[in-house]
Amino acid sequence: MTVTLVCDSSEAMELCASQQLYLKPVAKLTINVVLPEHTGSTQAFSKWEVMDKLKNMICPDQFTSVKVSKSTKGFIRFEGEAETKRLVCSLKEKLHGKMIKLNGFNDGLQVVATEAPPDFPTPQELEAKVNDRGLQEEDFAEQSKDIADCIHLEGLPCKWFALKGSDSEIPSEDVLRAVFESFGKIKNIDIPMLDPYREEMVGGSMNNFTFRGLRTFEAFIQYQESTSFSKAMETLKGMKLMFKGDDGKALACNIKVTSDTTSHFSESAINQRTLERLTLQGLERERRREENRGKRGTERKKKSQLVYLLRKNIGCSPTCRIWCYHRGK
Repeated sequence: MTVTLVCDSSEAMELCASQQLYLKPVAKLTINVVLPEHTGSTQAFSKWEVMDKLKNMICPDQFTSVKVSKSTKGFIRFEGEAETKRLVCSLKEKLHGKMIKLNGFNDGLQVVATEAPPDFPTPQELEAKVNDRGLQEEDFAEQSKDIADCIHLEGLPCKWFALKGSDSEIPSEDVLRAVFESFGKIKNIDIPMLDPYREEMVGGSMNNFTFRGLRTFEAFIQYQESTSFSKAMETLKGMKLMFKGDDGKALACNIKVTSDTTSHFSESAINQRTLERLTLQGLERERRREENRGKRGTERKKKSQLVYLLRKNIGCSPTCRIWCYHRGK
């Protein structure tokens, strides 16, 4: 996950005013630099030199970020991000069809620039993902029904979904509900990190990360109506989440939005989580009982040692011996 300072929020749309949350379009450009066929290798080319050439070609405009995403014998692919969609169109005009000239090479390198599609699964990819999980064909209809109204969100900043006015950085279900009910009524909502037993269930590998001090979480949201689910998915497609502070400064981060393919709110999944939670609670109670037994044993040992010392160093009267006996016992 990357968090960036937003300099131009003109294309942002309101998501939830009470939480100061907005959606900002992802503005990316895919840039392929085609290599001459007779070179046979990319080793003769410096990717960083080519990147510098691309940056010079778009001056005075700038990328907010640019990186090499793929390199083959035939081309070097860069992924450049800009501040706005409008700027992406301008950068595309400056780059597409142009030639890059490198020192030591007679042939120029052709630049092919296109607007990058949103990183969002197609219905075909979603179906393939479900089938990859080994579902039987007769179970697919029931599985599709379970996932057709549930969104899985990853990379949500905890602080942005905490209760307003509090210093807490723990996300609130009420806040999450208020933010995403703008798309329709919510049937179920789940934030795994709020369950103290959930991390133990998955072996401590939950989708919670910290980036530049900004801790994130994942959530599952199930809508009552499939139309609400579709509206949410379509609206969030190709969007970043943006937070605008009281000082007017805005931050944006990439979030991952997918249809849930795990039947998270199905009866079997809920029962499984409940069973695992009860098992862990039972193990915790047993551990506490063992700790208490250990503490009581330690206390008895200390009392026995005290009685032994008293008997050894003090001439006890019959009454004292009775007291010592009961204290040791």
